[in-house]
Amino acid sequence: MVESPLLDLQRFLVKEQVAMLRTHDIYDIYDPDTQQQVGRAEEAISGLKKVLRWFIAKQLMSTTVEVTDADGRLVFSIHRPFRFFRAQVDVLDQDGSLLGYFKSKIFSLGGGFWVYDANDQQVAEVKGDWKGWNFTFRTPDGGEIGQVTKKWAGLGKELFTSADNYIVSIDDRLADQPVAKSLLLAAALAIDIVYKEHKG
Repeated sequence: MVESPLLDLQRFLVKEQVAMLRTHDIYDIYDPDTQQQVGRAEEAISGLKKVLRWFIAKQLMSTTVEVTDADGRLVFSIHRPFRFFRAQVDVLDQDGSLLGYFKSKIFSLGGGFWVYDANDQQVAEVKGDWKGWNFTFRTPDGGEIGQVTKKWAGLGKELFTSADNYIVSIDDRLADQPVAKSLLLAAALAIDIVYKEHKG
């Protein structure tokens, strides 16, 4: 896996780029402590898919989200295939090798999904409140290893507009585990880019 300063962080501020008539999502990633941009997450879709999104709900179509660092180097990507029902969402490294994947819950009032590594071992469960936009990452034994929230005391209110802006915090115990951090950052992005649309 690529060594990137992006994965040296434990906290990330994710800010949506807002533009009229855009058919794909772009998010800038910042260090919330320094407010310096450290990366970007952008859907990489063809021109044909951009056109089709005017006619077909985008959550039904396949998509790939590429996460790059401040130097434009690919760190990892998230791939959701065309699906009708409970598709697996893969997280790939810069060489296209599988880092892990997500599986959504079918029968759950609160929603959420599970995070697995490339060896099919469950890494975390994503649980939370879709309306209040507060989520936790929990290990299979229930321990909390991260959060996604729109509230963080270290930021000025000017950073939070009506767009989708949120903080991803990863437990310090994972500081030297870039694969685990990649999977959790990817899971946070997937909440917004992959899963949100059909939560209403």
